[in-house]
Amino acid sequence: MTLVEATLAQRHVAALPQRLIGDKAYDSDPLDARLARQGIELIAPHKCNRVKPKTQDGRALRRYRRRWKIERLFAWLGNYRRLVVRYERQIENFHAFVQLACCLILLRQLFVG
Repeated sequence: MTLVEATLAQRHVAALPQRLIGDKAYDSDPLDARLARQGIELIAPHKCNRVKPKTQDGRALRRYRRRWKIERLFAWLGNYRRLVVRYERQIENFHAFVQLACCLILLRQLFVG
């Protein structure tokens, strides 16, 4: 939560994002207010020990539920040692191995799942 502003300051695009999706650690009313002043909507589920009334409704949290698909893909890519260790120095070769790993993951999901 403390690195959100620093991360937004180091972005590679000129425009600010419209929404920021975070996990339960981002459930902070001061952070939500600071981002709202910048025009950014914070989407984060509430902590179970939240004392103040809830500020998130179910509609925005549907975006959060789809977040796990991306995290799962990165976890599956972590199973390929050649990608984790980054043996390839040339970006073209590394990109090809990432694409190959994605194809293998897709084939595994098609034939096993």
